[in-house]
Amino acid sequence: MNEATLTLSQEQMKTLGYQLIEALVSHHSTQHDKLPVAIASRAEMDSLFLEEAPEEPSDANQVLQFVVDKVLTKSTLLSHPKSFSFVPGPSNYVSVIGDALATGYNIFSGSWATSPVAAELEIVTLQWLLQLYGLPKRKGGGIFTSGGSMANLTALATARSVKCGDDFSKAVIYLSDQTHSSNVKAIRILGFRKEQIRVIPTDGELKLSLNKLKNCIAKDRLEGLQPFCLIGNAGTTNTGSVDPLTELSKICKAENLWFHIDGAYGGAAILSNKAKSLLKGISKADSLTVDPHKWFFQPYEMGCLLVRNHKHLSHTFTEKPEYLKDIEGNTSEINFYDLGVQLTRRFNALKFYMSVKTFGLNAFRKAITSGIDLAEAVEDKLRKSNKWQVVFPATLAVINFRYNPIAKGYDEKALDHINQTISERVVNSQKALLVTTALHGQVVLRMCLINPRTTMHDIEETLKLCEGFADTINL
Repeated sequence: MNEATLTLSQEQMKTLGYQLIEALVSHHSTQHDKLPVAIASRAEMDSLFLEEAPEEPSDANQVLQFVVDKVLTKSTLLSHPKSFSFVPGPSNYVSVIGDALATGYNIFSGSWATSPVAAELEIVTLQWLLQLYGLPKRKGGGIFTSGGSMANLTALATARSVKCGDDFSKAVIYLSDQTHSSNVKAIRILGFRKEQIRVIPTDGELKLSLNKLKNCIAKDRLEGLQPFCLIGNAGTTNTGSVDPLTELSKICKAENLWFHIDGAYGGAAILSNKAKSLLKGISKADSLTVDPHKWFFQPYEMGCLLVRNHKHLSHTFTEKPEYLKDIEGNTSEINFYDLGVQLTRRFNALKFYMSVKTFGLNAFRKAITSGIDLAEAVEDKLRKSNKWQVVFPATLAVINFRYNPIAKGYDEKALDHINQTISERVVNSQKALLVTTALHGQVVLRMCLINPRTTMHDIEETLKLCEGFADTINL
């Protein structure tokens, strides 16, 4: 070890690297045997880790082993087969290696001059996605982001620039009551006031109401306001529901609105023949968010924004400081720092490229379809039980249900308490990650089943665990 240059010898690097690979392979091979949920208090964490920054060196292998034993075991495993809540993160090992390579080589993917291959692979993989969603490959474009939140922020900043210019004081944006909170956060970050946001109620299927949207737009125009953007949902987080995208695109065309589709959760379902019809109209988007670190099985973090016209991104985000003038390049040599918020960017395209090249798109199709099939099989199983009630049918691998035994005749207040308690006890047992959401004023349990390594046996064990806890709840 050379402390002054922060380097290890080749032998030390190899030994440390082998130790790392062994830890990763062991983790990926044995996840099913681990408890998916980690629980710890701040005091417990402080007792393990709180210390002054050390002045003197430690053995690198011992530091790595400490991290493997004490750090990595204290996180909830969102890639675990029994991680059902939020949106799981079922990564794949090839992409892990891609991420490690990008980090190990410390590649800066902001400009063509610093890494032509990073820019080129981002162009290539974005072209794959543009084609997948029916967006124009020649005129269209996009950018990889840290996640869906940054993709939505980038999209809405672009929409504001294109439709409003510098004055957005009278601008109005429309979204449904099921739209992801990251969009609302983005709207506020961009400087819009609360009164410039229209939250449109959804119908019984939790899809944006077309009539209510039309009425709201007409009222705003009569009051001298400027409707400029509509956010449609391609797979909501709560239920997987998809707004009527084709009809919404027609409204946007007639009203001259920017049509942004948030497909961060459900967009990847375009690969499945079973779900493709649900996403009809997605090709009409002016901008589309998809999240490869969800249903494209990439490691955190990786989001993506696709746009119908690539010039809209460059016109919104390009700056020309003096210190970057030598790396501007020609128009075909894309500098991705001109297309989004970040100047410094990871080489995120590499992991996506390597995994698609290794497994092929058909493997992704099968993995996505397996989640949709499993959720539908779970729905069928629940409907045949006298203990469970399906609250919202399986949609894009999301199923919402609650414990409601027919023979008991519980009232709504009791059912809310029972299902909330079931969730709390399951999580506290650390045997599964299963939390609640609210639908139609009811507390319900929600499973998101996008992990291709989750089996019906995992579901059955979890339902049995839930039923055991339910039998001990005092009302």
